[in-house]
Amino acid sequence: MTKKDLYLSVVSPVYQSNTIVDELVKRIKENITSVTNNFEIILIDDGSTDNSWEKIKKNCEQDFRIKGIKLSRNFGQHQAISAGIKITRGDYAIVMDCDLQHDPIYIKDLVSKAQEGFDVVFTLELNKKKSTIRKITSSFFYSIFNYFSNFKNVDHRIGNYSLISRKVINCYNSSKEYHRQYLMLLRNFGFSSAILSINHNKRFKGQSSYNFTSLIKLAIDGITSNSDILLRKMVAVGFIYIIFTIIYSIYALSTYFLKGSYPGFTSIIIVLLSSTGLILSSLGIIGTYIGKIFIQVKNRPLYIIDKVENIES
Repeated sequence: MTKKDLYLSVVSPVYQSNTIVDELVKRIKENITSVTNNFEIILIDDGSTDNSWEKIKKNCEQDFRIKGIKLSRNFGQHQAISAGIKITRGDYAIVMDCDLQHDPIYIKDLVSKAQEGFDVVFTLELNKKKSTIRKITSSFFYSIFNYFSNFKNVDHRIGNYSLISRKVINCYNSSKEYHRQYLMLLRNFGFSSAILSINHNKRFKGQSSYNFTSLIKLAIDGITSNSDILLRKMVAVGFIYIIFTIIYSIYALSTYFLKGSYPGFTSIIIVLLSSTGLILSSLGIIGTYIGKIFIQVKNRPLYIIDKVENIES
């Protein structure tokens, strides 16, 4: 596919980033033109409370190739990505964060790698510019995720910055999952993929909207949305606890009949507390899965679009 024929879409969710939008568009345009002059830049305002939408709208007015979507509220990064991918017209779509930690300079390399015959090109972020706490929590999350999910050896340095082919775009848009994470869906599809190593920049301005609580929520959602192993582990723990109970019962009865008494108040309390904890945690795990089923069957939209710019209805 020649430079003249290639049509490229760039999708970037925006949240509380009014000070970044102009620079983001500028840098994307500077780098994408080395690949093709046929492109679209899709910016999705995920319910920002600053003037991010006004910045997006201004850029759309200046260039018809810039397209804006304003969601009615904050639906989350992955839903915003889905809203952008849904309207892409390109042969390839590149997904990147808006904070410029994902440098647009790698757009050319992503396309070159894809044209070697890959449907998905992930990026491995070297020297991640994140706080020590973020690095620790991220590494911990992926260690737990690798253990509890169907995906093994997921590298925590692989970020959302990626390229997907039209084949993958169509598959992504046809997915019915409400609880979705962009990278997990791509891995689940199983299309041919490659990894491109890149340098991870410092955030251009502002702070990340992810805090410790949201990262924990993301971790739980990622595990329970992509694997039922927690349920299977719960069954295994239940069997182990039954065996322990049988052994302990035999010991208690033997002591009672041999010694005529069994001083077991403390041990009984321990058993009761531990069994109660096991029951409550098991109910919590089951409840999490049931809750996801409940939300899924309601068939609510992934996102609701409030306003658009430069997008044909």
